[in-house]
Amino acid sequence: MSEELNNNIPADDAAVYVISVAAEISGLHPQTLRQYDKLGLVSPSRTEGRNRRYSLRDIALLRAVQKLVGEGINHAGVKRIIELESAMANMALEVAQLRIEVDALIETNPPKGLARRRTTEVIIYKEDK
Repeated sequence: MSEELNNNIPADDAAVYVISVAAEISGLHPQTLRQYDKLGLVSPSRTEGRNRRYSLRDIALLRAVQKLVGEGINHAGVKRIIELESAMANMALEVAQLRIEVDALIETNPPKGLARRRTTEVIIYKEDK
């Protein structure tokens, strides 16, 4: 994936923000970001000098973690929720890709006596703000 989009705007996964900027954007204290990194909740990229560099995706994840913590979920629970949501998103993408492949196979090789499956929408979860 490209590190930058048009007009020199960083891509969502471009690790460009130092910890102080990421803390300011996310509304968290830098020490909280260090703690989340240590716990494996949000692990930013590192420079050769081992300095943390956060992406917009990392910052969005920091906000999601803070929201879950604010709802009373402990760090272990937050980590498990993040893992499960990530696995679910990956599986949804895989299912969508498999559906495309199956539809293409059915189109080129229609089965005899079987009705073509109806198309369904793929719904991707978006977090409410």
